[in-house]
Amino acid sequence: MNLNNIKPAAGSTFNSKRIGRGQGSGKGGTSTKGHKGQKSRAGYSQKIGFEGGQMPLQRRLPKFGFKNVNRKEFRAINLDSIQTLIENKSITGDITKEVLVANGLATKNELVKIMGRGELKSAVSISADKFTKSAEELIAKAGGKAITL
Repeated sequence: MNLNNIKPAAGSTFNSKRIGRGQGSGKGGTSTKGHKGQKSRAGYSQKIGFEGGQMPLQRRLPKFGFKNVNRKEFRAINLDSIQTLIENKSITGDITKEVLVANGLATKNELVKIMGRGELKSAVSISADKFTKSAEELIAKAGGKAITL
């Protein structure tokens, strides 16, 4: 162990660089900010994305995309998921929106669209907000009815 290895206890020392406390500190006068210019002034804060007067990246890039405020979002439910519920005897009789909500396939405020993936083996009438053409054909082929609300 030598004198150059000795360190003070953790937390007992602090930063001795006291800026703007007179010329005797060596950091007085301009307080390490240099002479004149925007960055030397009091209250200076740089805007996010400021690039020194160069056109910022977010203004150089083109705007794109469109969000239709009147768009209607549908909850897509496939025929194979309805068929599994029928096989599990969760659904008996006609399938309405309330039955789909009770079985957790949709929430009460969602619009429901029946999609044509899978196969429907039982003749049931399904009432929903919208149907795909393939779903309507498969329901009719099974002997059921597709009722649009």
